[in-house]
Amino acid sequence: MLTSELDYALPEALIAQSPAEPRDASRLMVLDAARGTIDHRVFRDLPGFLRPGDALVLNETKVLPARLEARKPTGGAVELLFLRDLGPERGNAWEVLARPSKRLRPGLDLIADGTDLRLVEDLGDGYWAVSSGDVLGLLERSGRMPLPPYIEATPEAEGRYQTVYAREAGSAAAPTAGFHFTEDVLERSGAAGAEIPRVTLHVGTGTFLPVRTDNLEDHQMHAEHYRVPAGAARKIEDAGRVVAAGTTVARTLETWAATGEREGESRLFVYPGYRWRAVDALLTNFHLPRSTLLAMVMSFGGTDLVREAYRVAVEERYRFYSFGDAMLILNGGRNL
Repeated sequence: MLTSELDYALPEALIAQSPAEPRDASRLMVLDAARGTIDHRVFRDLPGFLRPGDALVLNETKVLPARLEARKPTGGAVELLFLRDLGPERGNAWEVLARPSKRLRPGLDLIADGTDLRLVEDLGDGYWAVSSGDVLGLLERSGRMPLPPYIEATPEAEGRYQTVYAREAGSAAAPTAGFHFTEDVLERSGAAGAEIPRVTLHVGTGTFLPVRTDNLEDHQMHAEHYRVPAGAARKIEDAGRVVAAGTTVARTLETWAATGEREGESRLFVYPGYRWRAVDALLTNFHLPRSTLLAMVMSFGGTDLVREAYRVAVEERYRFYSFGDAMLILNGGRNL
C-alpha cells in the first residue's frame, strides 16, 4: 500500500484544542463495516451499543509529565521527552527523544532541576539512552505534560490530557480514545452487561509519528511495553464480543493473540491486509494523515468505508485528533 493513500485534506479549524465538556458530550460516528453504513450519535450513547457478554477493554496507562527542559554544560537548552525505562539490563537508563540532538555525544552530562542526566548511548534519529537517579521523581517535580504539537500548551489542556481511569504511570502520550469516557458512561456500560477489563500499553512517540516511507509496509514501529493481567485475560477470553477502547488496546490484544505472551514489547504494525485475531469492535478518534493509527483503522473498518467516513466527518464538522470526536466501528476486524 502506498503511504500517500493515507492522505486527506483537513481544515485547521477542525483540530480540537480541548476535550468536549463534559467529555461524553463529544460526537460519536458509528460505522457498521459489514453493512457499510454511517450513523451519527454522541458518546454518551455508547452503552446502548454494548450487550451482555461483551468485554469493553480499556488501557489504564497514565501519562507521565514526560517533557523536560535540560541544559548542556555550555548553557544550551535541550528538550527531552522521556519514553520508557530500558530496564535493569541497560542499567535502568531511560530512552528519551532529544531536541535539538545534532551536537549531543555519549558521556555528555545534561542538567535539569539540579539533577545530572548522562547521555550513555546514541540510539539514532534523536533517541538516546539517558542515565540518572530518580527519573520519575524528577519528572513529577519539573516535567510537563507531553501535549502533541498541534495542541496549544495551556494549563487547562495539560490538566485534561489524561483519562479518568488512568492508573499505571508510564506513557509519553495519551490513549486518546479514552478521553471521552466519564464515570457515568463506565457505570452504564457495566449496567448494560459488559465486563470492563483493563490492560496496559505505555504509549510512546512511535504510535503518533507520521509514516515517512513511500511504501507503508517499509515503516518500522517503535517498541511499546504492554501487559494483560491474568484476570483481564480471563474476561476477554470468555467474552462474546471484544470491544477495544482505542488503537492501543487493539494493538495490545492483537499482540497477545499473535504471540501468546501477556506481557512484553509490541512492535506490531497493523495496516490493510492484516488478519485480525482478537477484536470485534473498535472505538477510536479521528487520526492524522499518513499515520500508523489511520492505517490500523482502515485495516479494521475497510479502506473505502473509512475514507468515506473521514470525508463525511470533515463535511459534518467533526472535531479531529487527540481532543476530538470519536468513531465506533462495529462488525470490523475479524468479522469482515
